[in-house]
Order: sequence, then structure tokens, then C-alpha cells
Amino acid sequence: MLQGARLAEIDSVLGDRYRLVDTIGQGGMASIFRALDTQLGREVAIKLLRPEYLRDPDFGSRFRQEAQNAASLSHPNVVTVFDYGEDPSGPYIVMEYVDGEDL
Repeated sequence: MLQGARLAEIDSVLGDRYRLVDTIGQGGMASIFRALDTQLGREVAIKLLRPEYLRDPDFGSRFRQEAQNAASLSHPNVVTVFDYGEDPSGPYIVMEYVDGEDL
């Protein structure tokens, strides 16, 4: 999928816009970070596909489909998807950041 992929680290910037601030959690397919949108000056959550799945096009397709499906939802109890992008660290989904405990 992405050749020469690099591991995302705290304080790195994805897509020339999103500065990773802290790790929020790990899922089966992705790592979740709290980040700063440097263009709009707001906190966001970023879901980044885990490095071990970058070479598998099926995972990339499922991740992109997840972003499209989530972006089509509009409900006060569901976080808003702001953006989708790809970076040398991998594909990522930018979402509304909600401070609180993991469900």
C-alpha cells in the first residue's frame, strides 16, 4: 500500500496539518491519537491504520470504507468525521475529539 511507511510518533505532523499530541488508545486495526488541527486550532482525534496492515490492500479499502460510512452519519451521539487522508505513516481518519472515558 504505502512504500517507505514511517511509524507515527507524538509531535509528528500528518498531512501537513495534524500534530499528534498524545496516544488515546489502540484498536485491532488502528491506533488512536489526540491531535491538534494546526489550520483550525482545534483538538481532534485521529485514527491511524496500524503499520502491520499497510501492505494489505484489503485493510486499506476497509479503512477507507469505514471513513466514508462514518462521515455519512449525523447524530448527536456519534462523533463527526472531519477528514480522511493518507500520509507516509498510513491512512488516517480525523474525527471530533470527545474528552472522556473509552466506551
